[in-house]
Amino acid sequence: MLTVEQVMASHKANVETLMGLTTKAFEGVEKIVELNLSASKAAMAETAEHAKAVLSVKDAQELMALQSGLLQPLAEKTAAYSRHLYDIASGSTAEFAKAFEGQAADAQKGFMGLVDNAAKNAPAGSETAVAVMKSAVAAASNALESVQKAVKQATDVAEANFNAVAATAVNATKPVSKKR
Repeated sequence: MLTVEQVMASHKANVETLMGLTTKAFEGVEKIVELNLSASKAAMAETAEHAKAVLSVKDAQELMALQSGLLQPLAEKTAAYSRHLYDIASGSTAEFAKAFEGQAADAQKGFMGLVDNAAKNAPAGSETAVAVMKSAVAAASNALESVQKAVKQATDVAEANFNAVAATAVNATKPVSKKR
């Protein structure tokens, strides 16, 4: 049987975990705001520079060369921005996953403790029921581990695909800007 102290300790740990995750979520939002502010400032400065360059163009050929010279840096900057945004999001997700895994492991240990305690105090002849209960807990634990591994694999595949798409986007602009 759980004591009042154990219940209170569990609630306190849950509140601390929630507050820690809330802090991490706000840190992620702050990083995204900082990224967007930096990107906006850089875009404004580059737009001003480009406008000055366009105003100093002497003929159409020079204008075409100026315009085509913008494609590659723009693609690279877009890919870098996307990569940074993805890193922020995946970092925040990793923190939440880590906390979830820790909570799940603690809950499993606590539940197994209850099952073991119940088994010790169970009347004679209930060994089969206790064994079935332990088997069910072990099966649930294995299922949770399988889901966590599948999520990790899916995340790894998504990151690899993201990197491939970003590299392709940057590389696709190289021939375009060289042709002109």
